[in-house]
Amino acid sequence: MKTKGLRWWVIGLIALAAVINYIDRQALGVLWPDIAESMFPEEDADSRKEIYAWITGSFIFFYAGGQALFGKIFDWIGTRIGFAISIGVWSIATALHAFAIGAWSFAIYRSILGLAEAGNWPGAAKGNAEWFPSHERAFAQGLFNSGAAIGGIVAIPLIAYLTVHLSWQLIFITVGLIGLLWLIPWFLIVKAPPELHPNISDEEKNYILSGQLVDDGEEDENEYNPTTAQLFTHKESWGVILASAAIDPIWWLFVAWIPLYLNGVYGMNVKEIGIYGWVPYVGAMLGAWFGGLLAQNRIKIGWSVNKTRKWVITLGCLIMFPSFFLLINPASFASVCNSVLGWMNITMDSPSAAVIIMAIILFGFQTSIGNVQTLPSDMFSKKTVGTLSGFAGMAAKLAVFGFTILVPWLTKGENYAPAFYVGAGLTAAALFAVWVLIPRVDKVLPN
Repeated sequence: MKTKGLRWWVIGLIALAAVINYIDRQALGVLWPDIAESMFPEEDADSRKEIYAWITGSFIFFYAGGQALFGKIFDWIGTRIGFAISIGVWSIATALHAFAIGAWSFAIYRSILGLAEAGNWPGAAKGNAEWFPSHERAFAQGLFNSGAAIGGIVAIPLIAYLTVHLSWQLIFITVGLIGLLWLIPWFLIVKAPPELHPNISDEEKNYILSGQLVDDGEEDENEYNPTTAQLFTHKESWGVILASAAIDPIWWLFVAWIPLYLNGVYGMNVKEIGIYGWVPYVGAMLGAWFGGLLAQNRIKIGWSVNKTRKWVITLGCLIMFPSFFLLINPASFASVCNSVLGWMNITMDSPSAAVIIMAIILFGFQTSIGNVQTLPSDMFSKKTVGTLSGFAGMAAKLAVFGFTILVPWLTKGENYAPAFYVGAGLTAAALFAVWVLIPRVDKVLPN
């Protein structure tokens, strides 16, 4: 039986994998106040923050290596089996967190989780390149990225709610089981790539493949498929890698530290974090949709891929840059908002202002990142997309690792202003990479 709109079912499952991915990785941050109190009662707040940074850093370090590893794996064995290996291993690793007895065991299980979760992103990029013509890829990538945002929205209140009924150990086991259940529809729906899938309609198959042929250039046998060594001779490859390394730490600054920021700066417990902590991810979800739809609209009205990618990425960075400075003093932002909205009897406190500014930053981030992530498929053949996406992801996560280890030092005494200054600087570095190292977003030819 033919399935109508099969490519949207595929990207929907990949987006759902991203939701599960973020529930799994957010669990530690949300539960950390309770875990730290029970496992490290003798440590002060800054020392607990350092322990958390090293545990999170171990996740990110192995996540970085996993990006390059899974980029190759997806190019070798395909999207279907690659995703199954990735999500199967990370779900088991999440459940193993329940058996941690100290910082080292947490770091080991976190490392396994990071290695396996890394497959989600190069897999999504390759799945996007396989299942969508290039003019739909930014929107498809936005749908996938919105899965990460929805995961953040769902994870924090869900985990906070579960603490009412379950111990933190049982919560890790529960969220691990969710990923294993995802494998069932994945194997039932994603049986092969579009050119070989038994349930795809001829109309949709021709639409996908002809769109790739028209937009991607020559047929496969005539495409430029550089080796890994050749890939690094192109400055466009380094532009993708540097842009990813500059912009990705911005996301992780909030993913890893929102719960600790709310706990340390405003004294919130796990349940209170559940009330506030999901708000920034609403901005991220809207930004993912906005960035994808804006790019698709611009291409539809005749903008080139080059102009579209660069200007949408720039718009996102221009939203983020000033917002970091507002986040340094959210009380002032709240005061201005209260003055403007006072006639509506609306009042905003400092924690509310902080999470709203974070939502604006993550809106800008997701506006940009979906278009950054499509750059490999815009400039290289499908056979190379996974490899470049993997290396870009690895560079990004190494940058995130360094930033994460620095955050406890940058935020001593719960002063997060230095970390926010770094975030603003990273937006400028991302713009440099896109505008200087990538002269034109187009198919790269041999040197």
